[in-house]
Amino acid sequence: MTPVDRDRLAALAAGSVETILANQAPSGAYLACPSFEPYRFCWLRDGSFIADAVSRAGEVASAEAFFDWCARVLRVRRTMVEELVERRRGGDSVRSSEHPHSRFTLEGNDSAGEWSNHQLDGYGSWMWALGEHAGRHGHDVSPLADAVELSARYVVAFVDDPCFDWWEERAGRHTVTLAAAAAGLRAAAGIDGVAPDVRESSLAGAQSAIVAIRRDGARGGRLNAALGDDRLDASLVACAVPFEIFAPDDPLVLATVDALEGELAHGGVHRHAEDTYYGGGEWLLLAALLGWYYAAAGRKEDAWAQLTWVADRAEPSGDLPEQTGEHLLAPAVREEWVHRWGPPASPLLWSHAFYLALAIRLGVQIREGAEV
Repeated sequence: MTPVDRDRLAALAAGSVETILANQAPSGAYLACPSFEPYRFCWLRDGSFIADAVSRAGEVASAEAFFDWCARVLRVRRTMVEELVERRRGGDSVRSSEHPHSRFTLEGNDSAGEWSNHQLDGYGSWMWALGEHAGRHGHDVSPLADAVELSARYVVAFVDDPCFDWWEERAGRHTVTLAAAAAGLRAAAGIDGVAPDVRESSLAGAQSAIVAIRRDGARGGRLNAALGDDRLDASLVACAVPFEIFAPDDPLVLATVDALEGELAHGGVHRHAEDTYYGGGEWLLLAALLGWYYAAAGRKEDAWAQLTWVADRAEPSGDLPEQTGEHLLAPAVREEWVHRWGPPASPLLWSHAFYLALAIRLGVQIREGAEV
């Protein structure tokens, strides 16, 4: 790779930091996308990955502002969450509509309108990102311990229940949701100020989630999108990186990546074979996620290829979109989505976050203080 190529990749990474910071509200929330109306909200999931990326880039204050926002979101819903946990302990069934949301206004209020709101992974992901941040920078996050306890109790209570997946399309017990739960619960157990009983239940809950993945989330030697379901989904890469539930060379992971490379990945990466959203294009964040895995697995040349593929899809402004119009799985329906909501989301902060994380992992020099 030439110095010019490296400079281009570094400039896009630096621009990704600026794009993220420019779209962080005074409340600490990150807009998923400022120009795409359905995404003008903050998700716990997206925000957690965005905060993790800027934490890696040395933007400590930005990440911590997001974590403070997460804590406020939880504290406001303390009574609601505690009552749900008690109902579950008492054996009551809880409807999906009764659960706390995962998509919020920038002020932390529930978003209005129809949406697949019950998504447990975000409640695990923010604890994971907080734990990573604390370990990376040596910062005391104990003032957030009460919110971590609340989130951990909620995740432990409902980790065995169905909820919506990363893509907000299907209800079930999803493998990557269990991975997010396990990663978050392990992080919660290591945060100063968390009560001993919550530490204990968090570690037990994390182990239970991992056992469930190995027992029911794998068929044919590889991971599957949901427990008891042999569909393939690109989000499964997150079980290895960044959640580190399984090692990059775990046979289940190797077989999953091999299947992805054969069915969904060819530079760009599709979400799943049934995708029709905006025609089922290739998602930049998933291309970067696969590159992140390659870097962790020692496949550095492949990792650089993924980083370059994403950079080549940047718009002239430097914005990274959600997906491209290349290799559409369902081209006939793309215009239906364009007519409904306009062009695909851009800039998508989650795309910028995973590009940034991969660039840092590969040693792209953005600024002093960036860490793997």
